[in-house]
Amino acid sequence: MNDGPLIVQSDKTLLLEIDHPLASDARKAIAPFAELERSPEHIHTYRLTPLGLWNARAAGHDAEQVVDALLTFSRYAVPHALLVDIAETMGRYGRLRLEKHPTHGLVLSSTDRPVLEEVLRAKKIAGMLGNRVDDDTVLVHASERGNLKQALLKLGWPAEDFAGYVDGEAHPISLVEDGWAIRKYQQEAVESFWHGGSGVVVLPCGAGKTIVGAAAMAEAKATTLILVTNTVSARQWKDELIKRTSLTADEIGEYSGSVKEVRPVTIATYQVLTTRRKGVYTHLELLDARDWGLIVYDEVHLLPAPIFRMTANLQARRRIGLTATLVREDGREGEVFSLIGPKRYDAPWKDIEAQGWIAPADCVEVRVTLPEGQRIAYATAEPEERYRLASCTHAKIDVVRRLVEQHQGQPTLVIGQYIDQIDELAELLDAPVIKGETPVKERQRLFEAFRSGELSLLVVSKVANFSIDLPSAEVAIQVSGSFGSRQEEAQRLGRLLRPKAEGKTAHFYTVVSRDTVDADFAQNRQRFLAEQGYAYRIIDAADLDVAP
Repeated sequence: MNDGPLIVQSDKTLLLEIDHPLASDARKAIAPFAELERSPEHIHTYRLTPLGLWNARAAGHDAEQVVDALLTFSRYAVPHALLVDIAETMGRYGRLRLEKHPTHGLVLSSTDRPVLEEVLRAKKIAGMLGNRVDDDTVLVHASERGNLKQALLKLGWPAEDFAGYVDGEAHPISLVEDGWAIRKYQQEAVESFWHGGSGVVVLPCGAGKTIVGAAAMAEAKATTLILVTNTVSARQWKDELIKRTSLTADEIGEYSGSVKEVRPVTIATYQVLTTRRKGVYTHLELLDARDWGLIVYDEVHLLPAPIFRMTANLQARRRIGLTATLVREDGREGEVFSLIGPKRYDAPWKDIEAQGWIAPADCVEVRVTLPEGQRIAYATAEPEERYRLASCTHAKIDVVRRLVEQHQGQPTLVIGQYIDQIDELAELLDAPVIKGETPVKERQRLFEAFRSGELSLLVVSKVANFSIDLPSAEVAIQVSGSFGSRQEEAQRLGRLLRPKAEGKTAHFYTVVSRDTVDADFAQNRQRFLAEQGYAYRIIDAADLDVAP
């Protein structure tokens, strides 16, 4: 028996003792292949899943490394059956291969004939395949490349895609490192992606994912379609590309609700691509408007379902997904894996923090108690109303006011889910508010005023969760969120992680109503950040002024 921090169980759960001196080393070792499920104070529970193991395999980790990590840090003997299962699960990846045959075009081949025979008998796959070329190879209809990968993943036999990519229409793009240089991890991320041809790069918020996208474009030197979450993000991408690359403003088009420009580099919003009129996606022609050589999916974890369907038809194009977290609350990580590509690079947040590229953060959960009258209303409310009641309690208003006073003069964001609540806070704090109905020009003006220091306090709805670059932000106060969304929590903390002057620490507060679903959802939201090594201090609202 070792004195390790990890207990490995035969049901594929891993228990990590947080207070153990080797806990941080163990967390780093298991992060590439295990997903955090629960993160109470002392023992964190991780789970091994086939998708997690296949993503690790695609990112260059083999079964031997996974087994070695478990044996090194486990306190007790690791169940032998589990080690066998890990090796067999990881061994499933790549036994089927999509390839270009010199005379027959796209084929599915296998290094293990019984596996090929098994999948050929699956009804969902039969229509995607053509005739047998030989015992180990079968023709694939070119249009079914994406759908076949999805179907094989669901059968438990993820195919490795070696069928190659079209180069697309050439267009000169190069990085212009004027007063800056690409960071080592950014270069490694681009190389990992380019070697695989398609896939996802996972980097913390504030770690420069846009630079990775720009460097991938410089590698491809081809026309590029960039898909982003909103118009503000599209314009930030354009500004960044003009600053970091040889591209000029005239070479970059915006394709959004208000502008429809198709240029060698075109930046489109997910919203405009998924707009339907009379049941038809009217802007799908953008995908064929040029012979794209590269497609960039910003915030890939947010891809709407229709984009997956479109992406199934784009498998011959190089694709890179950029995200801070591959967590999807709808459970569609499998579609990202099979259609955009597997995870090619993943940098732990704390590693990037240790290198000084993102700011350290102090995460605090401030707990309030519902007043007696509201407790009765909460107890008798319908389940679907309870979260709103707990989230929007007036008990939170005074806490937010005190926190804002405590950080007077520091650039502060107050973030909420419910419009009535953020309107009330904006009025109380005498601060401008940004929400869905705020025009894009006004959003840009307020964000710029915040960046320049003209404004030190902004109240924002969930429109500011993603792809908004606010490097000066030092404090965020979250009063309500999208139920238990881990990705939202990560993105909201991410607003604060640009490095600060004199190495200042960022402060992230989440105000929570105890003994309610608000507290339950808060614990779930915090799971991804706990996985990255962030610990939440819990304090009572009454003790706020004496908190360290």
